[in-house]
Amino acid sequence: MKPLIRLFFRGLRLALGPVMLLKERLTQPAGMQRSSEQQAAVDRQCQDLTLYQFKTCPFCIKVRQEMRRLSLPIEQRDAQYEGQHRSELFNGSGSHKVPCLKITEANGQVRWLNESSAIIDYLRGRFAA
Repeated sequence: MKPLIRLFFRGLRLALGPVMLLKERLTQPAGMQRSSEQQAAVDRQCQDLTLYQFKTCPFCIKVRQEMRRLSLPIEQRDAQYEGQHRSELFNGSGSHKVPCLKITEANGQVRWLNESSAIIDYLRGRFAA
């Protein structure tokens, strides 16, 4: 029964994935406008952030939309399939749950933030002002 359920959801993901990506592309929000100096400072701060995500995960799409709204050039790593990014996510956060934001502090300490709403709150609190 378990393989049948997995097969069902895999098929559902294959069918709905392109639709979700098209919707994301068609509904992109306008980015926040900053002066060039302010945007350069934001760009430097974003170098310490990495988003681990799946392309068609609705919660990841929600976070990516907020990143666009705030004009944040955060590196995105696809952790859906076996590989380096998936291993990094598991080794750092302890699970394969996405979206997950890796935050590298100035002192080199690393924090992992899960849950789309927590990530969005963090990004708004740090960059929306």
